[in-house]
Amino acid sequence: MATITSHSPAETFAQGRALAASLRAGDILALDGDLGAGKTHFVKGIAAGLGCEGDVTSPTFTLVHEYTAGRLPLFHFDFYRLESADEVLRIGLDDYLGVGGVIVIEWAGKFPALLPAGTRWFHLRAGDGDTREIEEVQRA
Repeated sequence: MATITSHSPAETFAQGRALAASLRAGDILALDGDLGAGKTHFVKGIAAGLGCEGDVTSPTFTLVHEYTAGRLPLFHFDFYRLESADEVLRIGLDDYLGVGGVIVIEWAGKFPALLPAGTRWFHLRAGDGDTREIEEVQRA
């Protein structure tokens, strides 16, 4: 995936929705970017593309949301408020890795060592106004 420029929240949503068509059970998506970069809108699109029901919101305070009605279950994590790898493990990340759904993690860059090889990394950047850049990046 090259860098894609989105000019509105609706376009960011559409990019997530388009990505969902290619996702398979066990896929892990790691999202990074500053506050307001469009991470949650991107996840909303992924959820819609998977056929998940319900209102998709950032799990900043609950840490993980589960959306199980759809082509694949979606497990949406947010590491923003977490301070240590131990906290991530206590919320059960390891348990979700073997469930066979799609895992999407906002603020994943805080604990990259906890994510397995094969994790797909995306960096989102806010530009002027509603412009956002979405870039899939390679991480070792």
